[in-house]
Amino acid sequence: MNQDQLKQAVAQAAVDHILPHLDSKSVIGVGTGSTANFFIDALAKHKAEFDGAVASSEATAARLKGHGIPVYDLNTVSELEFYIDGADESDAHLNLIKGGGAALTREKIVAAVAKTFICIADGSKLVSVLGAFPLPVEVIPMARSHVARQLVKLGGDPVYREGVLTDNGNIILDVHNLSIVNPPQLEAQINAIVGVVTNGLFAARPADLLLLGTAEGVQTLRR
Repeated sequence: MNQDQLKQAVAQAAVDHILPHLDSKSVIGVGTGSTANFFIDALAKHKAEFDGAVASSEATAARLKGHGIPVYDLNTVSELEFYIDGADESDAHLNLIKGGGAALTREKIVAAVAKTFICIADGSKLVSVLGAFPLPVEVIPMARSHVARQLVKLGGDPVYREGVLTDNGNIILDVHNLSIVNPPQLEAQINAIVGVVTNGLFAARPADLLLLGTAEGVQTLRR
C-alpha cells in the first residue's frame, strides 16, 4: 500500500469507530491536512447521521461545506464528542507534533473541547522520540526575533516559514534539531515565551486513540 492508501485506510477506520456513537445532534471536530481530508471524504457518505462539524481551519471548513456538511463556530457548540485529526509525529504515549499545515492553534483549541481525540496517521509518523519533524511555533509577527532567540536558548534552530500566514494572521517558526524527551515540559516552556501563541506539541492534551495505517492493516494504540 502506498502512503495515500494507508491514509485512506485509517480515515475509514476513524469513521467506522465514531459512527456507532453519533446521532442527529452530534457535532464532530475535524482537523487539517491530507489525512484529515481523506477522513472528511469518507465521513461525507454518512452526513445524514450527524448534525455537523467544527473545523480547525478555513481549508477544512471549505472542504466540509463542499460535501454539504454544516460547519459551526466552536463558540456555538457546547461539546464535541470526537476530534479527528492527523499528526506529523506521534510517540508511543500519543504525544504529538502537529502544525505542518500551520493550523496548530485552532487544532489545539478544538482538541481541548473534545471528549475524545482520535489521531489518524500512517505508520511512518510513529517515532520513539519526537523532534525529527521540525516543531512548528505560531508567533505574533512583531515578536519573531525575540521568540527565535529564546528558542535557541532551549536548544533549537528556529527557521522562519516564509510566505506563510496562519488563519489567525500570525507567522510560523519551525524549530529544528530538537530531541523532545519530555514533551509536556517543553510544550509549557515554549508556550511561556512572550509572543508565542502556541506550539505544535500536543502533550498537555495528547491523543486518546491513535489509528495507525500499516502494511499489515490499521493498528490501534491507546493512551
